[in-house]
Amino acid sequence: MKKYILLTLIASFSISSPLQAQVQDTDGYMPNQGMQEYFSAAQNDYSKSIIYIFFNNQPCYTCADTIEMIENIYNQNFIDQYNMFIINYANDDENNFINTYQLSQPLEVVLVRVDDGATFGYQKIENLQNMTSDPISFKEYFIEEVNDFLGNQ
Repeated sequence: MKKYILLTLIASFSISSPLQAQVQDTDGYMPNQGMQEYFSAAQNDYSKSIIYIFFNNQPCYTCADTIEMIENIYNQNFIDQYNMFIINYANDDENNFINTYQLSQPLEVVLVRVDDGATFGYQKIENLQNMTSDPISFKEYFIEEVNDFLGNQ
C-alpha cells in the first residue's frame, strides 16, 4: 500500500491536469470526471462528515507515510462513520479548496463537520507529517482530533 501511495503521489506530481483537482482515491474516480460528479457518485450518505487529505505538487519528505498512516487509522476506526477523500489541491480550479480551507502546506488534513447535507464548520489537523516517527502517538493524536471535532455531532 505504501508503494501504491508513493507511486500515486509521484505520478500526480509529475503529470497533472490543469483544469480539475485530482482525487487519488480508489473509489472509482475517473480522470475525465468532474469532482462534483465524483463526489455525487461516491458519497451516497451526505450526512457523513468528511476527512480531507490535501496534498500539492511539492510533497514533503514524509507525505506518503503520513497519508498511509491516516488511511490505516481511517480504515480501522472511522470507515463507517465518515467519508474520506485524498485530493491534489494544487490543480483545483473547480472547488476552490485552497481559499475555502486556507491551504498552503504540502500536506493538509481538514475535518469537515456535516449534518443532513449541510456543512457546520471545519478544523485543520496540523503537522501530522512531523509525527510519523512515533506511530503510536500519531494514531492517538489523530483519533483524538477526529473524535473531538467530528465525534460530537
